[in-house]
Amino acid sequence: MMTEEQTVTEKIISDAMANPSPAKSMGDPGITPLSPSHTQQSDTDQVQSQLSFVVVVAIDFGTTSSGYAYAFTKEPECIHTMRRWEGGDPGVSNQKTPTTILLTPDRKFHSFGYAARDFYHDLDPSESKHWLYLEKFKMKLHTTANLSIDTDLHAANGKRVKALDIFAYALAFFKEQALKELSDQTGGDFDNNDVRWVITVPAIWKMPAKQFMREAAYKSGLVSRENPEQLIIALEPEAASIYCRKLRLHQMVDLGTKTTQNGLSPTDNVGSGMTQGDRYVVVDCGGGTVDLTVHQIRLPEGHLKELYKASGGPYGSIGIDYEFEKLLCKIFGQDFIDQFKIKRPAAWVDLMIAFESRKRAAAPDRTNPLNINLPFSFIDYYKKFRGHSVEHALRKSNVDFVKWSSQGMLRMSPDAMNSLFKPTIDHIIQHLTELFEKPEVSDIKFLFLVGGFAESPLLQQAVQNMLQGRSRIIIPHDVGLTILKGAVLFGLDPSVIKVRRSPLTYGVGVLNRFMEGKHPPEKLLVKDGTRWCTDVFDTFIAADQSVALGEMVKRSYTPAKPSQQVIVIHVYCSEKDSVGFISEPGVRKCGTLRLDVSGTESTAPRREIQTLMQFGDTEIRAMAVDVSTGRTVKASIDFLSH
Repeated sequence: MMTEEQTVTEKIISDAMANPSPAKSMGDPGITPLSPSHTQQSDTDQVQSQLSFVVVVAIDFGTTSSGYAYAFTKEPECIHTMRRWEGGDPGVSNQKTPTTILLTPDRKFHSFGYAARDFYHDLDPSESKHWLYLEKFKMKLHTTANLSIDTDLHAANGKRVKALDIFAYALAFFKEQALKELSDQTGGDFDNNDVRWVITVPAIWKMPAKQFMREAAYKSGLVSRENPEQLIIALEPEAASIYCRKLRLHQMVDLGTKTTQNGLSPTDNVGSGMTQGDRYVVVDCGGGTVDLTVHQIRLPEGHLKELYKASGGPYGSIGIDYEFEKLLCKIFGQDFIDQFKIKRPAAWVDLMIAFESRKRAAAPDRTNPLNINLPFSFIDYYKKFRGHSVEHALRKSNVDFVKWSSQGMLRMSPDAMNSLFKPTIDHIIQHLTELFEKPEVSDIKFLFLVGGFAESPLLQQAVQNMLQGRSRIIIPHDVGLTILKGAVLFGLDPSVIKVRRSPLTYGVGVLNRFMEGKHPPEKLLVKDGTRWCTDVFDTFIAADQSVALGEMVKRSYTPAKPSQQVIVIHVYCSEKDSVGFISEPGVRKCGTLRLDVSGTESTAPRREIQTLMQFGDTEIRAMAVDVSTGRTVKASIDFLSH
């Protein structure tokens, strides 16, 4: 039953829809709703959607390396990791392939991974400068502030390419590889419609980056826009978490004891060492980012509940590569290094490959130096550029822990190498320390160290020193494949994570009745004799608020004019957990909610569009229905800036 007062409210608000506060307040118009009305949805509709796929294929699209794994829904315990790749590096095990991509001079896809790297490397320098070679490009999605469909990337030769094209080419490559392998396995052409695809992304990625990945998947033909459920975006540390709690003891190393037994038999899994309500932290250390997730296990089903919003930052192992580059600039000059990268891009790639294998040999107790091969063209080009030798440069630079060895190598002392790791590891330890100080993060039983960078003995030692025995540190044996295998498990049962925490506060701007003394005078708007307060932030969900899977936030909106075809509502977000006005510092417009109300015209005097938004999943989704007719209204929520 609508009171007279409320009806008036709605009229004014629908008139004000053209203003930046397009929404109506709920209940008493003078009070902003603090707690959204949530509805719980049963899990049954999710089960239906799972049964139609024959296989789940997960793609771990990493900053430095990528791969895929799959399992047939009929035998979910049996996870297959992709076939071995051709190529590979000395001293680096290659279950995954480098995230490198090569386009021909006319910008057509040529190759991916080792194949791209080797082909590029073998090109004549006069030719290679026309080819487009890209690596470590995934970080661009994390670091670009206003990510859009048109965001550019730079190839090794300095030319610009559209990021969306590159990501789509990479996903198309994995689609082709996986379908080929599935066809060989099943002895026939495997139909893409039988595949549920999962793509992993860092948990700290904002919504635009996740949506960008989905757009790239549509563009690549992995799935079609008409069938969005065929693709799930999985969060990397969540995938790792799902895998880790199933680990058997012989599949991991306990850093405290450096052994695989602790009173439990080796075939027990960690889960059997976990009891109801146990809390654990997953530290996912990859090439680009480090993600920290805190989970609690709920038995007997083993459902997971997130205890604190995902945190972390761009502190992956490529930070060490940047430090090495900075060291080279210090010795040989920034001007030379910049020039060398553009003029001899293939040789630069070689140098970084040589560094990579030495980087993996760094350890806390190492005493002998690490030798890094300098490509001949580096030595040659330096002499031309500077007029003196590399050896001379090393002698006169004041970098005393890097020497020149007579075999034409850079010789680094272990301390020199360790100092390249220090900034990155310090960031990770600082983050962990802050996380463990949070009240929600007490009594942590296990800390799982996963991701490619987790193999680093320097990082392992730093984490041990920080924790001082407060939690058991567990490292899975196949640490680089943990996320991949977990992502397959997640694709088989996405409802395993029942409760998440919202990383940000989301809401819209609304008008409320102006209250003297409560509202700031500059927010006063007088319309038809009624006093309104503008820019009030109507919170859908607050940062770090717990939200269950399938939980809905409900709001109703009314078109301003009966003839209106589309309602567009600006969505705002903030890192703060309580926000009063959309004009506050730190609040930014982050997306748009579009309700397509065309074709729903009715004779009803007031059209009410009820919108349901879901925040408990890895992506934010919206649905809407026209209350008077019960018809579904096309609703979409868009986070990419156009």
